[in-house]
Amino acid sequence: MGKGSESTASWTQKQGVLSTLHRSSSQTFQGMVEDLSCLQAMWLKGPQQKHEDHKQRLDAFYEKQAHAYDRFREQFLWGRKLLLAACAKRLEHKTQGMIWVDIGGGTGENVLYMSQYMDLDRFKAVYIVDLCEPLCKVATKKIKEQGWTNVHVVQHDACKFDLEEGSADLITFSYSLSMIPAFHEAVDRSLAYLAEEGLFGIADFFVSSKYDNPCRQMNWGSRWFWRSIFDMDNIDIGPERRQYVETRLRRAYEYNGFGTIPYVPKTMKAPYFVWIGTKIAADSVELEAPKPKPVAFPPTFIYSVSWEDPQADRPILNVGPGDVVLTFTSGGCNSLHMIAQGAEKVYSVDINPAQSALLELKCLAIQHLPYQDVWMMFGEGRHGNFKNLFEKTLAPFMTQTAYDFWKKRMHYFQDGFYYHGSMGKVILMLYWVQCLLGMRHSVLRLCSAQTLKEQKEEFDAMLVVWLLKRCPKCLHILLHLFFSWAIFNPVICWLGLGVPKSQLSLIEHDKRTTTEYACTSANGVIERSLISTDNYFYLVCLLGHFTPECCPEFLKEDTFHQLKAGGVDRIHIKTSSFLEQLCKRKYTKVVLMDHVDWAWQTSYVEELALALEKHVVSGGCIIFRSASINPPYADVFRAHGFDIRCISRITDEAHGGFIDRVNMYSSFWVGHRR
Repeated sequence: MGKGSESTASWTQKQGVLSTLHRSSSQTFQGMVEDLSCLQAMWLKGPQQKHEDHKQRLDAFYEKQAHAYDRFREQFLWGRKLLLAACAKRLEHKTQGMIWVDIGGGTGENVLYMSQYMDLDRFKAVYIVDLCEPLCKVATKKIKEQGWTNVHVVQHDACKFDLEEGSADLITFSYSLSMIPAFHEAVDRSLAYLAEEGLFGIADFFVSSKYDNPCRQMNWGSRWFWRSIFDMDNIDIGPERRQYVETRLRRAYEYNGFGTIPYVPKTMKAPYFVWIGTKIAADSVELEAPKPKPVAFPPTFIYSVSWEDPQADRPILNVGPGDVVLTFTSGGCNSLHMIAQGAEKVYSVDINPAQSALLELKCLAIQHLPYQDVWMMFGEGRHGNFKNLFEKTLAPFMTQTAYDFWKKRMHYFQDGFYYHGSMGKVILMLYWVQCLLGMRHSVLRLCSAQTLKEQKEEFDAMLVVWLLKRCPKCLHILLHLFFSWAIFNPVICWLGLGVPKSQLSLIEHDKRTTTEYACTSANGVIERSLISTDNYFYLVCLLGHFTPECCPEFLKEDTFHQLKAGGVDRIHIKTSSFLEQLCKRKYTKVVLMDHVDWAWQTSYVEELALALEKHVVSGGCIIFRSASINPPYADVFRAHGFDIRCISRITDEAHGGFIDRVNMYSSFWVGHRR
């Protein structure tokens, strides 16, 4: 090809780029013009003629902004997609012949959204009922453009509309109930044609009452401000509408949040809610108080995996049918394992709401996703379609706390789930250290070793290990000081590994250094546990993912199907203090993990022992691990009705520096209630 042809091709390419940029700029400008028309109609309309008739008020309000309604409201009317996704998931069992009535459906945009979550052909008829003529015209045009033959626009008053054919499987009020003055009539009328098993959904702005459910509660200033702002446009967002609906229906789902407003500072967010109810009893998402993150905790979960070895726990706990177990949530794996072992109920508690959100995500994924998706999420730690799965399948069943947590962290499953969370950052740091020191290939060989002998040889050949074992004493001291400063300092231990100062003091109480403690743990694992096939705890730290041969029990296909068949329903996730949940009911088994290490020097030990004495049934048991070889609090449990004995110590010659596959503790204990 000649230079002239190359020049022509280059010029054509540049023209294409310039044309694209021009179109993009034009669309942006046109969009801003449309937004301004909406803002003018809402807030800059100046003196207007007063209308006594509700229809006239609506027509006057929307007449100049109907053409731009959809673009502007997409950035304003939050929760509509969540509402429709939640309804769609709850209608999965109905395949054909459904009827949907969208009260105050306006431009028909909800129908377009719903097409993302389910096939519209499953509806025999969809009725967009709205009193506003300008919006109905937009909806009619949209139906024609989309080619929908089962969608109908009905310009009618919601208080008088009646469904002539059968009953509705779905009725929605999407940002419309707050604009209907006679809302009692509108609700009563719609419930008259709601099927017995039908869904009634609302998405709207709101303010709480003075004394309301904790998840809805707002202070006086917010209640006054937002109600006043919306009142200027004849929109009443007071609590009365939702309160009335709740006297008529049973709540099946609820979410309360805050959404940004176009051209308003992002710090000023409008309160909105999503609510779904039914005539019959329904599985209800528990109304929860807001779960603030404890002050000293990082803004995310610490553990993505439970760092207690269930293989060591199983013969000691002997969990089975009839057992009611109390345990810490941590990464959630062990709570799932105990359900798989047959526990009647497992109460999984953590003071960190992020850990609760993690276990909730695992439970919902098991309930609603196929095995391959769950494996990609929690086995490989990556799922390219997670955002879609979250919005369409998982979010419709999440509690408010979990939804708020995960909607901001969907990227965790794009770049490696196990590199996130506090411990994930330590794993990521280890990865970069391996790469910088040229050790990555050595680590991969270590993780693929097929025998303990081969594994030990690969481990001993690593540069850092070789230096620690063979360097002169003076260099050994320097390395010890470096590791104590860089890795085992109190800040990294707490924020990265979840090890508080009180637990570090127990190690010092045994007259050992943290470096010595870590080396003993590592040597025990290398000599007694094959990482490639049997130790998923360290495999995920070194690789950043699991393998089908080496993973937590819930990721094995047989266990997954067992949990999916109803096992997950027996897990009760609680975000509170351990002591609070302990005092609420009786238990046959209690897993303390290393909890008592965190407060071994305080009066809390006595308080905990007294509660265990009262709430662990006779013949029940507790298990705990400690960073101490002889934890001083063991005698406190003995004094409160438990026969305490040590299962293993890391210093026992018979165990060779190995008490379980985690091997991060110095001793493992069991106590049987007398």
